[in-house]
Amino acid sequence: MNPVLAQREIALAGVALLAVLICLAVGAPGSGSKHSTVPRPVSGTWYQALAAPGSGPYGRRSACGVVVRRGTLGVAHPVLPCGAKIFISFDGREVLTQIIDHAPHTPGIEFEITTALAQKLGLHGVQPIRWTFAQT
Repeated sequence: MNPVLAQREIALAGVALLAVLICLAVGAPGSGSKHSTVPRPVSGTWYQALAAPGSGPYGRRSACGVVVRRGTLGVAHPVLPCGAKIFISFDGREVLTQIIDHAPHTPGIEFEITTALAQKLGLHGVQPIRWTFAQT
């Protein structure tokens, strides 16, 4: 083997090992603050919107890269970024969820929610909801 290639491979292996160690250190339990990391609503900032259950086909990959399954709890929104964590409140129930797709395309509806999330909230048809960003 060429000595220059061997040196390169050793250097790349070292960089890869360093990257793994950094990832482990950043993601290790107890590496952050001592406070709980359970998301909670941003205080006092709730928004009103219309939402409806979506009827997209199961097994497809969303615009955010999520494969939608029957039990997927998620929300589609045309503008909010993929992965944004939000709370949705409807009829006294509050659920933490996230943006998993960019839709809906129906005028007047701001959020399209998965069937599983609609069932958890007790939401049928087009309904007014309240929502807020999750704060960690």
